[in-house]
Amino acid sequence: MSPSSSAARRSPRSGTFAAVDLGASSGRVVTGHAERGTLRLREVHRFPNRPVRTGGTLHWDVLALYQGVLDGLRAAGRVDSVGLDSWAVDYGLLDADGALLGNPVHYRDARTEGMADRVARSVPPAELYAHTGLQYLPFNTLYQLVAARGSAQLAAARQVLLIPDLLSYWLTGVRGTELTNASTTQLLDPRTRSFSTAVAEAAGVDLSLFAPLREPGDPAGELLPGVREETGLEGPVPVTAVGSHDTASAVAAVPATGDRFAYIATGTWSLAGLELASPVLSEESRTANFTNELGVDGTVRYLRNIMGLWLLQECLRTWEAEGRPQELSALLRAAASCAPLRSVLDAADPRFLPPGGMPERIADACRASGQPVPEGPAQTARCVLDSLALAHRLAVEDAQRLADREVETVHVVGGGVHNELLCQLTADACGLPVVAGPAEAAAVGNLVVQARAHGVIPGDLGLVRALLCDSLPLRTYQPGDGHGSPEEWARAAREIREHR
Repeated sequence: MSPSSSAARRSPRSGTFAAVDLGASSGRVVTGHAERGTLRLREVHRFPNRPVRTGGTLHWDVLALYQGVLDGLRAAGRVDSVGLDSWAVDYGLLDADGALLGNPVHYRDARTEGMADRVARSVPPAELYAHTGLQYLPFNTLYQLVAARGSAQLAAARQVLLIPDLLSYWLTGVRGTELTNASTTQLLDPRTRSFSTAVAEAAGVDLSLFAPLREPGDPAGELLPGVREETGLEGPVPVTAVGSHDTASAVAAVPATGDRFAYIATGTWSLAGLELASPVLSEESRTANFTNELGVDGTVRYLRNIMGLWLLQECLRTWEAEGRPQELSALLRAAASCAPLRSVLDAADPRFLPPGGMPERIADACRASGQPVPEGPAQTARCVLDSLALAHRLAVEDAQRLADREVETVHVVGGGVHNELLCQLTADACGLPVVAGPAEAAAVGNLVVQARAHGVIPGDLGLVRALLCDSLPLRTYQPGDGHGSPEEWARAAREIREHR
């Protein structure tokens, strides 16, 4: 794609870009200035993402998110392009006038209960996986749309826009469906990189509701005059499609050298796996619950979704509500002093998906499996982190076996980079060095896709990653730091496998 008119006014070797990165608990706007093979980052605005329950349904407050985006763009100042990424699967419905039909429903809402069984009656799970390569998750977009069938909103809908595409539409007036996020709907074939009419017809989903597909790096319109007035930005300001699923952007920002690496994108979720050239659609892959999502430059993100730091976040919320707030750094120091692997859980267990009462649910799970019940916040936190490290190990082991790909290094990116104990435990559990960073990986990947599309940095993903290695602070954790022996980790991993 040729540089935008605003970018052309500057040297093609430099440019400033704005990444809008929306996570499940907060959003941020980060600017990146690329020049002479370096990338300098600046977070200009951060805002909360607080779901709201009304009428018994859990919703995203999408208008508050949009206002946060506008505030962030105002704080960013002059930029050559804007890109948006967010969590996956959720969407907004537009009517014939292009107006939003109600707040988007949160993926943790209970409306999708039983929907997988309903879909399986028309598309058996093995057939569904053979067409889409997506792991079973109860909230995939397919199940959400089936749950909405018969509702007044869906009947009135003329368009479905995934969350980052909805916000991009409000900024530009242009509608599209970005490919990496579309690949999480369980309606897209990762081999053809297009929607599966066979799955949609069998499940009763109208694919004409989706806007045309677009790839990372494609133009996605320009900021509308009203948006420029609201943000103080001088036009024209192009919006560039990026890996709009935040994990796609995060994996693009993995500062790897070579291809013998695994990645773990950490945050509310842990997404652990490999970057491949083609999907793995075997029955063994399906039963191991691995997903094939599309990435930047035609890659496949072959990974497993793990409950992630959600477990600890929910514990912190519960303790605060009970009048026992915990300061995180002090809690992690105390957890580091606890006995390793005293009690561990299967961090992929769906019982931990809903919000509320997490410490007691963890205690119940330990009790039911005959393990010691954690005594107090420090032991609970250690149980969570040991369990996440084990889940990371199992995902990395399984991915290597199923994809026939050996790895030498594990890259941890995302918010979990700040959790030094989790990084060290992951190195110990995997028996491999862990390279941690960048923390704002989704924003970094968002920025480099924009900079590349506008001709400011080299186009090859390997060269982009080399630039990131030189530009970003990274830390390496070596296995064997005293948090359990290799034999103890192997035994704990076997026990988790046996109880799945």
